[in-house]
Amino acid sequence: MDFSLSEEQLMIRQTARDYAQRELIKDAIERDETSRFPTEHIRKLASFGFMGMLVDPAYGGSGLDTISYVMAIEELSKIDASIATIISVNNSLVCHGLEQFGTEEQKQKYLVPLAKGDKIGAFLLSEPGAGSDAASQMTMAKDHGDHFIINGVKSWITNASSATFYLLFAQTDVKQRDKGICAFIVEKDTDGITLGPHENKMGMRSSDTHSVNLNDVIVPRENMLGAIGDGFKMAMQILESGRIGIAAQALGIAGGAHEIALNYAQERKTFGTEIINHQAIAFKLADMAAAIETARLLCFKAAWLKDNNKPFGTASAMAKLVASDTAMKVTTEAVQILGGYGYVKEYHVERLMRDAKLTQIYEGTSEIQRLILARSMKKKSGDIFI
Repeated sequence: MDFSLSEEQLMIRQTARDYAQRELIKDAIERDETSRFPTEHIRKLASFGFMGMLVDPAYGGSGLDTISYVMAIEELSKIDASIATIISVNNSLVCHGLEQFGTEEQKQKYLVPLAKGDKIGAFLLSEPGAGSDAASQMTMAKDHGDHFIINGVKSWITNASSATFYLLFAQTDVKQRDKGICAFIVEKDTDGITLGPHENKMGMRSSDTHSVNLNDVIVPRENMLGAIGDGFKMAMQILESGRIGIAAQALGIAGGAHEIALNYAQERKTFGTEIINHQAIAFKLADMAAAIETARLLCFKAAWLKDNNKPFGTASAMAKLVASDTAMKVTTEAVQILGGYGYVKEYHVERLMRDAKLTQIYEGTSEIQRLILARSMKKKSGDIFI
């Protein structure tokens, strides 16, 4: 098994790391405190091709492999996972969904500007009563022949106010549950769409999150993705890809916290020596490094399976589960290592700890990932990778 990286992959990782360490760090704390959307950073990262990293160049994308994508998201997340969230939603959910299931006309009209970074997309699946149970959609799309009229509320929507295009899921027949769900491309400025207040979140505060209210929103039939009843299956397939991005975010958050803690431990002295020389601290750092490397290998495995057109849903669920749990554990330990300094904003690790929590919740909670893994083991008699 070859673990070496190509020159292109190394270049992508270095580009993301350089920008994060040089530019994102400058205003990360201020944006976190004020919940300011990183418009200029997203514009710059779009110029690097990061808003459509996985999209075919024929549709304005960079045509990169998923391992390059994982490494870019990891490096950005070491400094500010809010930035990575915006990029991940655009790449893994919206662009991926359009490229996989859109018509040629839909791709030219919507995918191209999203992949180039000229526009931003949002993924509208969650509802007040339909988070983990996505089949319980209550947003209704009534068929009127050449168009649909949509009514409902979508919750916890990343990029809700900054997006131009929404990939939205709605029910056409509640009695059919998942068999009645459809997917639609909806333009945000369509009449009848209003946003709820900006969510005052614990972490990922520089990404904008709102509820989206739809009141008699008219969507042309040509904006339906796939056929009636295909929506739920599409959403589940899209989320398999999205979980690789979230796993990479969690990996980066953990890695960023470990780097800060390691540097601090090599400078801070107590009892006449640097604290890294105290076994209590050294063992924490060693355990953190081992957990991060474990999560990284799972992320790379899921990415490799995807790039080689092999089933990767179970692997992406495992990567997300392990990486998000690792992020919480590592960031908590980093705060502990820094002591009082870890508890103040200036040293960044308290922000990383707050950001880490969301990776255990969105795009499928840790409990849902365990459910996916348990079901996979039942089907495959314990060996979930073969």
